[in-house]
Amino acid sequence: MLYLLTASFIWSFSFGLIKGNLTSLHPNLVSFIRIGISFLVFLPFIKINSIPNRLKMRLMVIGAIQYGLMYIAYIYSYKFLKGYEVALFTIFTPLYISIIYDITKKRYHRRYLIISLLAVAGTAIIVYKEIGSSSFLPGFILIQLSNLFFAWGQIKYREIMKKNVDIGDKDIFAYLYAGAFLVTLSALLLTVDLNTISITTEQILTLIYLGIVASGVAFFLWNFGVRRSGIGTISVMNNLKIPLAVFVSVTVFGESGNLPRILIGCAVLISALVYNEISENKTGSVSSRTSGK
Repeated sequence: MLYLLTASFIWSFSFGLIKGNLTSLHPNLVSFIRIGISFLVFLPFIKINSIPNRLKMRLMVIGAIQYGLMYIAYIYSYKFLKGYEVALFTIFTPLYISIIYDITKKRYHRRYLIISLLAVAGTAIIVYKEIGSSSFLPGFILIQLSNLFFAWGQIKYREIMKKNVDIGDKDIFAYLYAGAFLVTLSALLLTVDLNTISITTEQILTLIYLGIVASGVAFFLWNFGVRRSGIGTISVMNNLKIPLAVFVSVTVFGESGNLPRILIGCAVLISALVYNEISENKTGSVSSRTSGK
């Protein structure tokens, strides 16, 4: 859980930075540069000969969707939404996690659905009456696509890496970024006139930070944590970045917000985590008794 919490805290600063410094740049350019920097960060750690080609391809497909397509939709949404609205519209990610996991396992898990609904409810308390944009619908749709891509990637990465316990995350993470790099490069070449690109020093520094820290280190920490966490914990932690982002927007970037609602929403999110931990412990106890231990 510590890895997921750390990644959420890092991401809480990204929303304000993107909205404040990067919205004048083409979204596909921003996505490409961030992913390109992240790819370079993890390239020195890549293992080539010891990784099966089939696994390489599967990881590249996951990266193309979880990071590539996700970023294209995510960055475009800033054309229609404020920074905190982008954060708030990720409210439904826990439900996507629960639904995709159930489809993958071909089973219905009521506990995960309850935990996801608690996570949504806690975030809804913070969201209530905070949406002020008149053109939110296109942004909302883009964010939901982004959330679906990110949720799917988490589940598939967790599933694949549980079957390859002898392979370290850092050994293969560059393959994820390689897939995302190809997707964002294609989008860049199709939509941006490279001769018209103009980037300020402040934007360059912002992109370097986002590429190394928010897209590089944080995504690694997140998938590292996802590989080692239960679905209930993953569902709740997907929404923890929202109150953190709103809190940072209010306290650091000077946006208006309702701190009491943030605190109440956080309390509900924490209750979802507590419920998940209690349920996990009960399940573990039952398993031990039935196995004779």
